Amino acid sequence: MKLRIVSVGHKMPGWVDEACAEYLKRMPRELSMEIIEVKPDKRASGKNSEVVQDAEAKRILEIVDKDYLVALDERGQQVNTLQLANKLQHWQGLGRDVSFIIGGADGLHPTLKQKSDWLWSLSPLTMPHGMVRVMLTEQLYRAYTVNQNHPYHRE
Repeated sequence: MKLRIVSVGHKMPGWVDEACAEYLKRMPRELSMEIIEVKPDKRASGKNSEVVQDAEAKRILEIVDKDYLVALDERGQQVNTLQLANKLQHWQGLGRDVSFIIGGADGLHPTLKQKSDWLWSLSPLTMPHGMVRVMLTEQLYRAYTVNQNHPYHRE
């Protein structure tokens, strides 16, 4: 199974790339994780937020195809680490890759949220995209270690 983090935005600061790379390399081959950057739509020529979101959603849907979709949204369900570990275990049994979608500056288009299998909130706070990438990669690694009874996670 492959975990994909599909994120609108590019040119992240070096600390974001370095932190994410650390967790990506820790994942085992059978549960590999990758980050796919989607170019943000420009807000020029009087484009409103919905037009921008729609264009970005179309680019995202071309990538995720038949994956199990998890949209990150501040209004989504909040879970603790053990609950996330259970979800990860469930996803591994589905036989599908899982894509985690991080929207652009204008957020995710409503149709993309509707097509998602799960809306997940890392926090009710609005966070910078780079920070979300780092938190997401770390939490997915942590969930994996919980399922492997690895001592990385402590309660």
